[in-house]
Amino acid sequence: MTAATITTNVKSDMKQKALLLRRAGFGARHDELSALGARSYADLVEDLLHPERFPEVQDDEIRRYYVELNNFDSYVPWQAHWIYRMVNTRRPLEEKVALFWHHVFATSSGKSEHGPSGAAQIDMFRRVGLRDLRTIYLELARDPAMIFWLDNCENHNGEPNENWGRELLELFSMGIGNYTEQDIKMASRAFTGWTFTQPLPLDPFGRYTSRFQYVPADHDAGTKTFLGQSGNFNGEDIIDIIVAQPATYQFIARHMYNFFVADEPQVPAWSIVPPQDPAAVENLARALRETKGDIRATLRVLFNSDFFKNSDGKRVKSPVELVVGTVKLAGTHRFPEPGLADFAVAVSVMGQALMTPPTVEGWHTGKEWIDGGTLNERVNFAVNQLSDPQKPGIKKVIESLGAGGGRLSPERFVDRCLELAGPLTVQIETRAGLIEHARKGGDVAFDTGKDRQESAARTVRMLQALVSSVEYQFN
Repeated sequence: MTAATITTNVKSDMKQKALLLRRAGFGARHDELSALGARSYADLVEDLLHPERFPEVQDDEIRRYYVELNNFDSYVPWQAHWIYRMVNTRRPLEEKVALFWHHVFATSSGKSEHGPSGAAQIDMFRRVGLRDLRTIYLELARDPAMIFWLDNCENHNGEPNENWGRELLELFSMGIGNYTEQDIKMASRAFTGWTFTQPLPLDPFGRYTSRFQYVPADHDAGTKTFLGQSGNFNGEDIIDIIVAQPATYQFIARHMYNFFVADEPQVPAWSIVPPQDPAAVENLARALRETKGDIRATLRVLFNSDFFKNSDGKRVKSPVELVVGTVKLAGTHRFPEPGLADFAVAVSVMGQALMTPPTVEGWHTGKEWIDGGTLNERVNFAVNQLSDPQKPGIKKVIESLGAGGGRLSPERFVDRCLELAGPLTVQIETRAGLIEHARKGGDVAFDTGKDRQESAARTVRMLQALVSSVEYQFN
């Protein structure tokens, strides 16, 4: 094997790992990727799938510097708190899976205006998000934020409320066309009596948590017929039937493909528009079926598949992926310094207010993230984050470019910046435009102090051009 072949293989391996860490997390700087050394792609997948191997982000520091987190009056500080975790976690898939389930099981704290319940739900997704579907659905059905969001606290014996039963089937498990209105009514009756304890009032110490409560006297104990099966069903029985349905595996598999692999049409179209890669979705559905809904095992299949490894650029970054990935590239906020709340606001302005999705359907994804207004916000955010050559991540890029002194041709300068900022793969036309821009300043030199200062400024401008590109907006 020649030296050129080895170099090509190393670069290809680096790109594969970078893709994995973007999709299974929120990206990694070039120096972080380099630190992985000879660790194989398969081993990295296993590390991601087993977050318990690594320490959690400790909340002590952020609670000390963001004192509003010690008073649960608003969910807004918890948006900033979650972004801080995404930036700093050594368990990236744990946070990414929590975001995945938050999208699938969209629940808004804006209705309840009760921050603790929203934060507790995200914690629940972290805790069980990689387990099996039955466990996840049971936890969701017992979650106070969801119970309030879909009014199951108003679902009483003799006076059923169908909101939770309907959305459990339509948007959370099977999808339109795989159940009847009668099934919704039966599911709703089965979940009567599933409610929560009322939390203590706001004053004087802030908001308190709630917990699940089952009230037997409020449960409809009559016979129910659901998806062709009859019995004196309670909520657990309904979930057992749901997680045995092929439609559930297919529905969750398509969600996983849409979130981790490539943009799909919006969920309401799924009953009439087939997946763009039916074989890939069926592969994931089969993995769910054969493992009885095991999410960890199914993600192992997904991350090691060819359709995943060849999916670079097939997803538009969600606002939170763009913001967190750019902050990680800049290398800031490894400590709870001021500005986290600004990141939460930026994500919201781009269309993805964490913990407050617009409807139970969740956010519309893909190219709907980049309309005329939000694209401008996205580019401006990324450019502003990379405006200071003293930021740690930018300093590392400049130091790597100037290692050993010497000069870089415009072509080499562009390619090295693409490598150090990702690695980021761009179209031929994009690379040509970047090289044309670089040629206006000639070679990039690091021989003298003046050279280094000018080259640092040029590096900042080049990085800003990169994050303004179409390719950077895709994942």
